[in-house]
Amino acid sequence: MNANNRINQILNHLKKTSPSLQDKVCIVTGAGSIHGIGRATALSLAKRGPRVIYVTDLSLDHLSELASEIENTGVRCIPRAVDAASTADVTAVIDEAVRDFGRLDVFVANAGIATGTRLFEEDEKTFMNMMRINALSAFLAVKHAGLAMQQIGKGGKEMSSGSIICTASVAGIRSGAGSPEYSASKAAVINLCQTGAYQYAGTNIRINAICPGMIETNMTKAVFDHAKQRGTQHKIGQLNPTQRYGIPSEIANVIAFLASDEASYLNGQAIAVDGGLSASHPIVPGKFH
Repeated sequence: MNANNRINQILNHLKKTSPSLQDKVCIVTGAGSIHGIGRATALSLAKRGPRVIYVTDLSLDHLSELASEIENTGVRCIPRAVDAASTADVTAVIDEAVRDFGRLDVFVANAGIATGTRLFEEDEKTFMNMMRINALSAFLAVKHAGLAMQQIGKGGKEMSSGSIICTASVAGIRSGAGSPEYSASKAAVINLCQTGAYQYAGTNIRINAICPGMIETNMTKAVFDHAKQRGTQHKIGQLNPTQRYGIPSEIANVIAFLASDEASYLNGQAIAVDGGLSASHPIVPGKFH
């Protein structure tokens, strides 16, 4: 398909009044946390009317409840226990989606962990564990989801296409927002999305990284709990120009946009959703704007 035909297809899509993910088959990893970005993302995708959403995490904890909540909106939702850093697990859920629904359109690689350790507290084991869970999981998503998204002829899919979104972090853009091994893993995620976008050139498969700032999730619970004990919760996020922390749905809505063809010309990007934190070098508020 040449560029003009693809542009016309996009224009026709944007004229439609139907939900932006209609008929799409979606997979979200790291969706089990009650207050996490993965859960919020699944709910945000559901609002856009896909055919089905697979919600996955290392265990089924909280996934059945999430699936029930989504199915109450009229969208099919299937919970699965998946180790996002295991080739066998990732390919199994992708193969199931393609077998049962004929296609794969959206893969949100959100699984990840974080620590607050300093460089001198880390060792080879902790470093490689972080890279496995955060970076290897993104690699497997980009590789195997992208291959599946090229399959056509079933499920009403007439052409190779899809959107892969990996959760990175502002910590992967520059230092100062996470521990060394966490920051390195998220920098790897960003680069995987950038290089992956070019590896899939001409396939209509887009790959982007989302880079949250300080978001109130289970992963950041220790920070918020400590601030609450000190009575300083209102200061969290004060260094960004929005002057507050974020909530999971604010990240999820951007991910859902990237998943749809409304974002059809966004590819290979690391999109910071951080209240503006990464927009500037450090400054003293009020001194230099």
